[in-house]
Amino acid sequence: MPGGLDLREDGATMAVSREIEDIARGLIHHQHDHPPVRDLNLEADRRRGLAERMADDIGRLVGSWTFIALELLLVLTWLVLNVLGRTHHWDPYPFPLLSMVLGLEAALWVSLALMALGRSHDRDRLRAQHEYEERVKAEEELRALMSHLEIQDEVMLQILQRLERTDRELRRMARRLGASED
Repeated sequence: MPGGLDLREDGATMAVSREIEDIARGLIHHQHDHPPVRDLNLEADRRRGLAERMADDIGRLVGSWTFIALELLLVLTWLVLNVLGRTHHWDPYPFPLLSMVLGLEAALWVSLALMALGRSHDRDRLRAQHEYEERVKAEEELRALMSHLEIQDEVMLQILQRLERTDRELRRMARRLGASED
């Protein structure tokens, strides 16, 4: 009888080993297959031409205190040279030439500002597209993780059920051994 008992124990051990191997084969291994993260500023800068870079630089200058100070200095110099100047007054009072120059400047600066707004809009669209892609990737990742957790729960339940069966089998064997020893 002891030899028969060893065969049963070996059979139970092998059955448990086979069940564990089945569980291991059934596991899903999670993979990350997302495209790399992109630098949106670098992409936008690569798309800009020389004229766009110059317009952006001028646009930044126009929107600065330096520009305001230079513009004020230009207007004051113009006025002083035309009002107090001892030479020929090229733009006498009410300064129509100054008005025309300032109007042309304003049109130029507005055009540059609108161009900068257009490029800003393009960059915002690129950023929004990137954020959308990131959210889609995050949602896919979350789905995969939830699926993985559900599978782990199922595997854990299977392991618990198999452990309970093994425990019952071991108790049954222990009772037979205890009964056969008596």
